[in-house]
Amino acid sequence: MNRREFLVTSSAAAGLLAFPGFASAAGKTIDLYSGSDANIVDFWNNIVRPAFEKAHPEAAVKITDAGDNTGLRAIADRALAALKTNTDPQADIFEHFDPRLPAGGIDANLWVKFSAENIEGFGNVNPLSVDSPYSLPYRGSQVLLAYDKTKLDPKDAPKTWEALVAWIKANPGQFIYNRPDKGGSGGNFVRRAIHEANGRDPEKFKIDNFTADYAQQTLTPAWAILNDIAPSLYEKGAYTAGNTQSIQLLAQGVVTMTPVWSDQILQAIAQGVLPETTGLVQLGDLALCGGFSRMTVFTNGANKDEALKLAAFLLTKEMQEAIITEIGGFPGISWDHISDELRQKYADVIPKTIPTFPSGDWESTINDGWYRNVAPGISRT
Repeated sequence: MNRREFLVTSSAAAGLLAFPGFASAAGKTIDLYSGSDANIVDFWNNIVRPAFEKAHPEAAVKITDAGDNTGLRAIADRALAALKTNTDPQADIFEHFDPRLPAGGIDANLWVKFSAENIEGFGNVNPLSVDSPYSLPYRGSQVLLAYDKTKLDPKDAPKTWEALVAWIKANPGQFIYNRPDKGGSGGNFVRRAIHEANGRDPEKFKIDNFTADYAQQTLTPAWAILNDIAPSLYEKGAYTAGNTQSIQLLAQGVVTMTPVWSDQILQAIAQGVLPETTGLVQLGDLALCGGFSRMTVFTNGANKDEALKLAAFLLTKEMQEAIITEIGGFPGISWDHISDELRQKYADVIPKTIPTFPSGDWESTINDGWYRNVAPGISRT
């Protein structure tokens, strides 16, 4: 889910750093394309690129914001065509892309297959983050519950879905989530209700098992769960119009608890948008959904070897801890390889599971079903 509306970034300065002439003194320039939010592009330009070029003076990095997944897909299509004609794709590495695209790319050997043989530190990767041997996870985010510790003692913070529902009902008006089509924090809260209604089994939902009948069977009991708590929500059934609005209501003391993205909330605390008295907790029976961003490297890129060095550099302790401290993300490596200080600081939110939920027809059907069955009085516009 896009979170650009929350971010106050230094994109103009980052653009200057990415100017091609700036890196021309190095022997080879790695062409990296990103489809992430502006703060991630800034992170690559302001943190990753200078550190990598200092450690590897023989190479430079040119970072281009592709806008979104659509922009990356067009470049990937171009690279696949270049592979067939043995020409330069003019791209070496993607930040945040699914190697299952374009169709036929994996079979054509478009993407590098990552392993300990070509990536130093590969053994440190968090097994929970692995999705494909052709993509290398380096950062993650997950939906958590943020709460006001001046109103709720951390020892009493709910750590199971049952305890959360009990707390919501015992504290009417003090919980809110955003509409599922307006931000991932509310969207993944809804998905957690769906998981709860289906035996807490994320494996029941896959991108290729959607049918209208199966969706009705699995989603209908979730609407009952959400309708049951609706009268106990803020204003007896109000829903915010985005991730940021939920954080604002928490910051203003209007509500005591709300679902939030991990990276967004950690940045908000670090920037003083939220006080240090903001508590964070994850459900222990089954966590709320999250996901990882992964790097993909082209086999036919002119600077493939240098791109692999860059990918490996992102797995170093220095970069992984910067992901936590600079952008509020989760590391792509196991927390065992993170400093004791950071591990203890975020002990309550270190995920034991990282459930995911497919998009496509599932996403549109969930959004439509929520409006029809949970909030029929709210206009989708």
